[in-house]
Amino acid sequence: MNFDIVDTMVRMAADAIRNSYTEHGGIAAGACVLSSDGALYSGCSVDHPETVLNYSAEVVAMLRAVSDGKREFDALAVVADIDGTYIPDEDSWMFMKEFEVEKIILADLEGDVKILNLDEIEPYKPRRRN
Repeated sequence: MNFDIVDTMVRMAADAIRNSYTEHGGIAAGACVLSSDGALYSGCSVDHPETVLNYSAEVVAMLRAVSDGKREFDALAVVADIDGTYIPDEDSWMFMKEFEVEKIILADLEGDVKILNLDEIEPYKPRRRN
């Protein structure tokens, strides 16, 4: 992957964290997806007390792109305000798998960046709220 594109995507994802809605204890995260035509779309996490209404930053970014007619994606970057590396949850992983995202860029607020194939990530399987 081109370093300049990765850097831009990580910065856009980090900027999107400001807009996260985490009033119910969710993780503040931002994401940026690169469509195959070079367009970039960002998204932020949106938390709700009902688990089924939580939206990860990576899904929000992809939904924005899909609603703009995009169906093919080269990469997705995600940054979260946590210690360590953020790992997409199972629902987000399945959404990225559906659209065959080629590369996943996992970055933290300290500037550490990992670029992986989607199949190299073991998705986080959260315990569902009752």
